Amino acid sequence: MQTIESHSNSVSSVAFSNNGQLLASGSLAHTIKLWDAATGALKHTLEDYSNSVSSVAFSSNGQLLASGSLAHTIKLWDAATGALKHTLEGHSNSVTSVAFSNNGQLLASCSHDNTIKLWDAATGALKHDISTDGIATGVEFSEHLPLLISNIGSFDI
Repeated sequence: MQTIESHSNSVSSVAFSNNGQLLASGSLAHTIKLWDAATGALKHTLEDYSNSVSSVAFSSNGQLLASGSLAHTIKLWDAATGALKHTLEGHSNSVTSVAFSNNGQLLASCSHDNTIKLWDAATGALKHDISTDGIATGVEFSEHLPLLISNIGSFDI
C-alpha cells in the first residue's frame, strides 16, 4: 500500500482503469492527475478547468478518461497522452457524475440541472437528454443490460 500526495486541494473523485495500470484523481484545485498505479509515479497533470473537478471515469478499454466539473462541462481526454480530445457542453449546472457504457461508445453525465445526458464518446455529440424529477448525483451503466442507473431511477437505453 502507498499514499500518493500531490494535489493542492481536496481530491473529489478517483478511478482506476479496467486493466489497473492507471489511476486518475480529480481535485477541487481544478486539476486531474494521472498516475502509474503500480509505482505511484505521476504521468500527467491535466489543467484545463475553470472550476473544481467533480467526477472522473475511464472507458472500458482505458483509452479515454472523462471528467465532469462544477463549471457545467465534461471533458474527454486521451488517457495515454493526457491530451484534451473534446469539451462537452450542454449542462446548465454542476456535473455531478460521469460514466462510460461497457462498450465505451456512450458516456453518461448527470447534473444539478435535473438532467442526465448521453454522449457519443468518440465524437462528443449529444445523443440523448433525459429530464429528471430531481438532482441525479450518480450514474452507472448496467454491466449486462441496456440500462442506465442513477440515484433517482433507471432508464432503458
